[in-house]
Amino acid sequence: MATATKEVMNPPLKKYGSVVLTLENVLLPPEKLSPSPSQLDGLDSEIEMDLRILGCELIQTGGILLKLPQVAMAAGQVLFQRFYYAKSMVRYPMETTAMACIALASKIEEAPRKIRDVINVFNHVRQVKNGKTIQPVILDSNYIALKNQVIKAERRLLKELGFCCHVKHPHKIIIMYLRLLEADNNRQLAQTSW
Repeated sequence: MATATKEVMNPPLKKYGSVVLTLENVLLPPEKLSPSPSQLDGLDSEIEMDLRILGCELIQTGGILLKLPQVAMAAGQVLFQRFYYAKSMVRYPMETTAMACIALASKIEEAPRKIRDVINVFNHVRQVKNGKTIQPVILDSNYIALKNQVIKAERRLLKELGFCCHVKHPHKIIIMYLRLLEADNNRQLAQTSW
């Protein structure tokens, strides 16, 4: 009986390659936050923050155009942030990583989108942002190279995260508490939480 209690209180560590899964390592420790890998490669912290924000905005805009559920866009943004706390923005292009994050998040949240569609949407967003005429992506060698880059970025993302890409969204907990407090009819509060 004492052994069963001990196992419940201190569950055994599960080690998968170089990744150890415990409840204690779900948050990033301060030494991983500062300096970040990008800052170690010489990127200014303000520029890094701007690129992080831009990447999340791209994922959000792309997700809307791909008609993804909000939870998939939020998952993509979390994956994006997690990746760049382990790897440098100097070495891994932000836009390609954002495409990989939205593609992977769509699969995780069971609303898969083709990489071709993700590339087309990001191309559309770039053309609108730059004020260019909107033209579809031509299926040439450049497209094939970009598609392969996105696939490689998705694999790199999975490898870097140790295939631990489950995202626990706080928004669901907020909705649960609103129901518990019988305030679930307060749509403005629920909407603000998202």
